[in-house]
Amino acid sequence: MVGTRPYPDEPAGPFPSPTTTFDDREGRPIEIAAEADFADALDDVVDMYAQFDPTDRAQGIPPTGEARIRNWLETIADESVNVVARHGEDVVAHATLVPDTDDPQAIEDRGDVEWELAIFVLQDYQRAGIGTRLLEHLLGHASDIGIEQVWLTVERWNNPAIALYERVGFESTGTESFEQEMAIRLE
Repeated sequence: MVGTRPYPDEPAGPFPSPTTTFDDREGRPIEIAAEADFADALDDVVDMYAQFDPTDRAQGIPPTGEARIRNWLETIADESVNVVARHGEDVVAHATLVPDTDDPQAIEDRGDVEWELAIFVLQDYQRAGIGTRLLEHLLGHASDIGIEQVWLTVERWNNPAIALYERVGFESTGTESFEQEMAIRLE
């Protein structure tokens, strides 16, 4: 499948692979792990999104209400690549890559598919370094399993998110009225 978006010529990385444990800027122990079987973490991720402040939602996600959150996550669960951050038993952040195709063979092959990124950190855990580490480990895991092209859209006024994406190697590839599109090529 030929990509429909522009991507940087040079790959970014390398990025670290999960699993890792670190203390965030608040001194809280955080574990980041890839979820090979996302169904095992689904209830914990639903719980995290149920706590999410509605004013922090972007582009309609995560949805509101436990049933809608569960439906959204179950819809993407089989094809997506997921990494979560936990503080103790609680999921406090989730990052996912969702393929831009419904072709099962292309998804399995991974390399020629464009993957859309979404990342969310609970409000009480923002600005503590968790989002950066989570994103780096998601990209490391993605690279490990053969994903090469990742893109995202972000609201143009979300300067902290844009700065995070640029720090790890995303480049701006276009803008719409309210959104900026960014992309990264992985090693």
